[in-house]
Amino acid sequence: MPAGKILQPVLKMKVDELFLCWLSETPTQLLLKDYLRRIKNGEKINIGDCDDKESLSANKHNLYASQSVLDNLPVSPLTPCSPSSQLTSNLPLSPLSSPRTGLNARVRRSTGVKTVQQKKEEPLKPALSQTIPKFYFPRGCPAANMNIDTIIEKIEKTFCQFPNERVTLEDMGKVAKACDCPLYWKAPLFYAAGGERTGYVSVHKFVAMWRKVLQNCFDDSSKFICLLMKPGSNCLEQEDFIPFLQDVVNTNPHLTFLKEASEFHSRYITTVIQRIFYTVNRSWSGKITCTELRKSSFLQTVALLEEDDINQLDYFSYEHFYVIYCKFWELDTDHDLYIDQKDLARHNDHAISNRMIERIFSGCVTRGRKAQKEGKIGYDDFVWFLISEEDKKTTTSIEYWFRCMDLDGDGVLSMYELEYFYEEQCQKMENMAIEPLPFEDCLCQMLDLVKPHCVGNGKITLRDLKNCKQANVFFDTFFNLEKYLDHEQKDPFSILKIGERESQDISDWEKYAAEEYDILVAEDSAGDQWNDGCDAELNALDNQMANEVQFATDKRPFFEVPSHQLNMVLDDYEYEEDFE
Repeated sequence: MPAGKILQPVLKMKVDELFLCWLSETPTQLLLKDYLRRIKNGEKINIGDCDDKESLSANKHNLYASQSVLDNLPVSPLTPCSPSSQLTSNLPLSPLSSPRTGLNARVRRSTGVKTVQQKKEEPLKPALSQTIPKFYFPRGCPAANMNIDTIIEKIEKTFCQFPNERVTLEDMGKVAKACDCPLYWKAPLFYAAGGERTGYVSVHKFVAMWRKVLQNCFDDSSKFICLLMKPGSNCLEQEDFIPFLQDVVNTNPHLTFLKEASEFHSRYITTVIQRIFYTVNRSWSGKITCTELRKSSFLQTVALLEEDDINQLDYFSYEHFYVIYCKFWELDTDHDLYIDQKDLARHNDHAISNRMIERIFSGCVTRGRKAQKEGKIGYDDFVWFLISEEDKKTTTSIEYWFRCMDLDGDGVLSMYELEYFYEEQCQKMENMAIEPLPFEDCLCQMLDLVKPHCVGNGKITLRDLKNCKQANVFFDTFFNLEKYLDHEQKDPFSILKIGERESQDISDWEKYAAEEYDILVAEDSAGDQWNDGCDAELNALDNQMANEVQFATDKRPFFEVPSHQLNMVLDDYEYEEDFE
């Protein structure tokens, strides 16, 4: 403590403390209550009356008896007790009460036993928080009539059908049905019970696993995540789906042709996983939570795998995979499953602007480190790019292109960011001898199109684009010249009507995938027919020449030393320019 400074007590604070202590004691409260009753009855009160002293003494006697019962209760010396109807609450005396005052004299514990008339305590009203029913169920709302023992008994009967009550992955479908699960939950059920280590699952291990799941998970979303997730996790990552999807490839009747081509299994599985995360993982975290899975239609689609054609299902369509992989194969010239900026710029005949290509490789929408280190993206990132490019009306695609256009990452598209991308569009149009629209006029059109919430600052938010029904027109204006010119040739009102009609019909991606698949199949068929025609012509030519060369062919071997008359050296041959 510094010299010259002397601690001095604050008299007012001490007086207030003593007053609160005196006021919180039970005799004081009883006396005040008696005075209040007399005042209400119109009686005259004299502080020095003997009756008051006797009343105070009687109250003290009651206090002595109750003190021996409640002397172990904790008490705060500075907490005042509010007067209430329950005067027999018997709070312990404050240790700070002073024995020098008359009414608040310190009361010592009584060693004698005194009879005290006990009053009936009124039942406490339940707290407000106890009356509010539980409304948050992160793992689903428990069913009131679910009998776990009945479900387990049904599962045990199913296991009795197999030798030694052991089930392999091929027979796990019956167990999945006994668990009231879709057929293609069989692989997650099998691996969750430890079947990967032994090749089979015993009834005891499976029952123990499934009982634990039923006791902690109460809806399909939480059960599915519990079966697939890693130990200690509460969400699904991309590699968690691989065993489940591999079983779909191996057992789905609509993918029997793919089962033999094992080199394409990983490509198909990668495509399905990326489509799942593209649609379900709304947080862009790379991890699917139970809430995200519950809000999506993925589990409903999984349930349809055993009934519908797989090409009619969103995530698992083989036709969509065929289109995506063929488009990637065309760009990946060296076939190392990675493409750089030059490769991606060739997509759709250089339709995407170079500035947008640079933004894609900047890492704002890609997860791999190759995009930042080596300037390349993999097949998984290309799946996101192609779906976002061909369908700019979905929520994920709007977020995808908004991230690319938001250069400074402030969460809004400013005028300088729009002008940055529009400049390249103007340069392309000038090279095509097309007079571009001035940026000021284009900006006015886009603001009228989007109708941002805050018009005065000239900034467009992500919410504005999601609420706008023509987000595809907005994005194409700034980085896809071919589609921008198509929109310019159409009537704006017809575009709006088409958008409203297509919102109830198939999506832009489904339309694009169907058209491209037909084109690819037609090209393959034409190539096969051309090869067959060439073979037929060559066979006819061979028949005509057969008689002439038959004798010579019979007398000389297939591989023969060249004749001495052929003295031309191949290195000296001068190739024509047309073949260079």
